Amino acid sequence: MTEARVLFELGQRDETEVSALRQVTGLDAGYLSRLLSRFEDNGFVRRGKSGADARRQVIRLTNKGQDAFRVLDTKSAGQIRELLADLTEEEQVRLIEAMEMIRNRVDRPTSRPDVALRDPAPGDWGWVIERNGALYAAEHGFDSSYEALVARIVAGYLDKHDPELERAWIAELNGERVGAIFCVRDDQKPGTAKLRLLHVEPSARGAGVGSVLVEECVRFARTVGYREMELWTVSLLAPARRIYQRAGFTLAEEDTALRFGQELTGQTWRLTL
Repeated sequence: MTEARVLFELGQRDETEVSALRQVTGLDAGYLSRLLSRFEDNGFVRRGKSGADARRQVIRLTNKGQDAFRVLDTKSAGQIRELLADLTEEEQVRLIEAMEMIRNRVDRPTSRPDVALRDPAPGDWGWVIERNGALYAAEHGFDSSYEALVARIVAGYLDKHDPELERAWIAELNGERVGAIFCVRDDQKPGTAKLRLLHVEPSARGAGVGSVLVEECVRFARTVGYREMELWTVSLLAPARRIYQRAGFTLAEEDTALRFGQELTGQTWRLTL
């Protein structure tokens, strides 16, 4: 398998620097050197100096090496076709998306990734409802009345939102949806905006997604002229509360009552804009 991996990498380009090959394969320098020596003895590769820097060594596949690579590549493609033969086109797409998700989870960068915000697209509205319902049920035991509340909020926004004064955002990391937030006007309090339906996927927590969403929501509210922003949450959501506090929100009111199938302390937080 290791020899096949090295042949595959060498087959992707005309020439490859040894240092780059070692980095992409993760192989020990001594082991890779011995493997390349065997390839050279068998006539699969030819070594030379880099045209850009004579101190660097490059490896090229010979005609014999390219033939060996093509045999392996053809067999690999055939095996993949057999694996996918019984899957529908939709199932194949979902499989590729799942593999990409695994790659993103395992191969995370050491630095904090950039969070991309965009307007919701068709399908995102249902996703917001589904993910809120599923996450709060799994993590906090909320019953279906919470999902029903989220559905009413989203439906109300779609039916009659004012694009000049109200917006919603979807957050993405590496092209994957990982969160959302809404800014809507409070019809009972002129000049007040309401922050609603902040949620962050478990896979993206710790990457700053929640802070980016809240900051953008507050920025928008200020830009369009709201004087105050208000949000309602429950006390057990400590991570979200810390995000609100960092953004400048202060606790204004709280009360304990039966909500979403359990006794919860509701909290109203406000921010002067």
